[in-house]
Amino acid sequence: MVRVEGSNLGYKWILSVCFTSKGWHNQSSHSFWTRPRHWKMTVVTFQYQQETRPRMSEFSVKSTIISRYAFTTVSCTMVNSGSEAREAVFEMQIPAPAFISNFTMIIGNKTYYGEVTGKEKKHSSDDKARENGYETFKASVFIPRKMQAKFLLHYEELLQRRLGKYEYTVSIRPQQLVGRLRVEVNILEKSGIVSLEVPPLRNSKHKGNGKVEGDVSPPPSTVIGHTKTLAKVTFNPSVVEQTRIARNGILGDFIIRYDVNRELSVGDVQILNGYFVHYFAPTDLPPLPKNVVFVLDSSASMVGTKLKQTKEALFTILQDLRPEDHFNIIGFSNRIKVWQQDRLVPVTPNNIRDAKKYIHNMSPTGGTNINGALQTGAKLLNDYIAQNDIDARSVSLIIFLTDGRPTVGETQSLKILSNTKDAIRDKFCLFTIGIGNDVDHKLLERMALENCGMTRHFQEDEDAASHLKGFYDEIGTPLLSDIRVDYPEDNVEQVTQNFFPNYFNGSEIIIAGKLINCTSDSLHVEVTASNSKKYILLKKDVAIDLPSRNDIRGMPGLEDGKGDTNYIERAWSYLTIKELLNSWLKSDDSQEKDYLMEKAKSMALTYNFVTPFTVLKMREAGLHPELAPEEFSSPSTDGIGEKLQSLQGHKAPPDKQRIKISKTSADGDPHFVIDFPSSKFSVCFNIDGEPGDILRLVSDHKESGVTVNGQLIGAPAPPNGHKKHRTYFSTITILNNKPERSYLEITPKRIILDDGERLLLSCGRSAVVRSNSLEVSISANSNITVTIRDTISFVILIHRYKKPAPYQRNHLGFYISNSKGLSSDSHGLLGQFLNHEVKLLQGSLNASHQQVGQNQTEALKPNPTNTLKVKGRLVPVVWKQRRIYNGQQEVECWFAKNNADKLIDGSYKDYLASHPFDTGTSFGTSNSF
Repeated sequence: MVRVEGSNLGYKWILSVCFTSKGWHNQSSHSFWTRPRHWKMTVVTFQYQQETRPRMSEFSVKSTIISRYAFTTVSCTMVNSGSEAREAVFEMQIPAPAFISNFTMIIGNKTYYGEVTGKEKKHSSDDKARENGYETFKASVFIPRKMQAKFLLHYEELLQRRLGKYEYTVSIRPQQLVGRLRVEVNILEKSGIVSLEVPPLRNSKHKGNGKVEGDVSPPPSTVIGHTKTLAKVTFNPSVVEQTRIARNGILGDFIIRYDVNRELSVGDVQILNGYFVHYFAPTDLPPLPKNVVFVLDSSASMVGTKLKQTKEALFTILQDLRPEDHFNIIGFSNRIKVWQQDRLVPVTPNNIRDAKKYIHNMSPTGGTNINGALQTGAKLLNDYIAQNDIDARSVSLIIFLTDGRPTVGETQSLKILSNTKDAIRDKFCLFTIGIGNDVDHKLLERMALENCGMTRHFQEDEDAASHLKGFYDEIGTPLLSDIRVDYPEDNVEQVTQNFFPNYFNGSEIIIAGKLINCTSDSLHVEVTASNSKKYILLKKDVAIDLPSRNDIRGMPGLEDGKGDTNYIERAWSYLTIKELLNSWLKSDDSQEKDYLMEKAKSMALTYNFVTPFTVLKMREAGLHPELAPEEFSSPSTDGIGEKLQSLQGHKAPPDKQRIKISKTSADGDPHFVIDFPSSKFSVCFNIDGEPGDILRLVSDHKESGVTVNGQLIGAPAPPNGHKKHRTYFSTITILNNKPERSYLEITPKRIILDDGERLLLSCGRSAVVRSNSLEVSISANSNITVTIRDTISFVILIHRYKKPAPYQRNHLGFYISNSKGLSSDSHGLLGQFLNHEVKLLQGSLNASHQQVGQNQTEALKPNPTNTLKVKGRLVPVVWKQRRIYNGQQEVECWFAKNNADKLIDGSYKDYLASHPFDTGTSFGTSNSF
């Protein structure tokens, strides 16, 4: 019998097939078989049974990144639909630099919460295993029959800038297809977001990542929206889309890369409630010259792919060296081979050619003498520095690569560390690279830490050549050396590392601390450093605003009741704990190590971080019938993100209210109404324009900087009408040049906002978008309110027809809600009346200012004809009722005939703009925006 199994959509199928034959049979227990003469296949069973393991019904990740500090919440729900308890395993890879801050399990009707406690010495390892820059968190529970379990994992990290970008990564490896899978990342960077990108999913265990060569498009179902300071990225693949990526549920890493705008001078200092964080990443500086020694493992274990990819990477790296650089190469196994004895050579075409030949001829053989190789490299670089008149501002470094552990010469790790530190003597930095699974990670990490360097580890089956080149690119362009950042001693305390030997292009220096003089209104910052041409000193007094501009806690959606929204304090604690851990790792003094451990443990307990010195213990909270997702959400940008939510149409504002605005408007065919509140009456007129005409409605470009133009669209006239055609506003363009240039182009379907960055919004989705001087509020398919500097407001009504008649067109209505910010010199078909009064010369107003309803008598109507005095001109008018759409439906007004002849300055044609962005700096003229 052959038994074949498979699974699909949460069910397992079993196909049992029995093969029989005449003459082939088992002779009892003696295992004697006879040769078959005939085969016969019989299908015995074909049955479906429910999958035994619990089914994952939901997997979601929500992250909020505030000024590089990321709060991440992972939510996973597993359902046991079987008839007995089943084991469920929740497994999540998180970035190695991250700290877990909370974990909760809801199993049936019971809740278990994680409590961070101090770890005893010699405590067994926690539930995280390090692999490829990630740590795997795993929790295993039994789910009772017909019940579900929900897992909520929280972790935090401070994003590091590499190669000019911050990279935020989410591991999506649920091990099965998921009915509801969603990743949502909200980013708030008050200095401004630039270069936002979402590359294809990355599966680090397979070269090529399973994608088409050259494919740089985001994963399927990814939606990206961003403005100057806010961004929202969602990934929400259906089961079908998941299947196309990976049938086993291992989709890969979802990655977001971005950078921020940067101020010149001392950088970006953010202050909030007694804490500060300082980001320093200058650009546009000339690179410093380098003195670099490459120390490469050529032992027998490097045979094959590892050595081949190392050579490929070095060929590219050598080509990227600059003419002012100097270099040498050391290959090591059990023997140490130096390419150019006792010196570093300048970068010339011949030297690069010869170096490539040397690398090409390297062959794997022998053992691994790590200590000897580093001693040789350090002596070579020390002698070169001492014996040559090198540039005092040049940067010296060793790049060391190995795939194994020390097997020849000195093999004790502590002795190798001591020898290396003594040889380098703080004169240059050591950068270490490990390839494969046999490498001594702790040795390489500590060597780099003790000698102002960095370390990286790559798997053998990865694209090591590109990784090596990427790591070199991080450190290949030093821009500054000996960077020191100082603050007044009586203003700050507990400041993190403030001296840095080098600053490399594309990276970032981060310092954080506490303020102790809260009465001061500024923080003095000084940065001293060296670059290729001179020493530099940067100074700045950073304002401590009260309340701080960085305080986001008053915004909706950011209240969590725990005080964790002080992201600057969290960033300070994160950096401080990291530095304590590094100091503990470097120390050889047992008393000092105990002190550092207790200090790091105490701070980790205060901020609820899981570290090497703390552990997460689960406690039962008792019955918990149903958990609201918001109870465990980290700080998010939902509240700030009225602007963000608009980009994808989530969370529409509350039920819209009937808008209350002035009667002053241009709507319909178009019909114009001007309200004169002090005179207690309104004036109205029509403009019979041609399709394509652009009417200047408000023109105040010179004073307030505001211009409003409306473009007409044509439609056939209704049957038996007196007009040859109808016209409506198809586009309203609002231009503003104070304090900065911006414009809005509005149609019944969409809005284009351009204030230096172009943003497209749908009229069918409620949203609010704010910038320094402009706010746009959209009530879906109803109206758009535009507010400029809080003193000018316009409302644009959206008229859309489900089944339009031949003479109807989707169009817009324009209403002036607040004109206080417009000057007395404003003009345009509506603008010219905003600061001027008109007089009614003949007859009685009677009840002219009252609305006439069906129950009002004819006696309340004013005289049917009258005369207005406007700027010395006499204008005959007649009494009319006009339908408008501002919530009042009808308005009574004095109507001026013949395209408002004598009512408006000049004639109708004087108000025609040449194009939608024509600002018309004076009456009757045109000017481009």
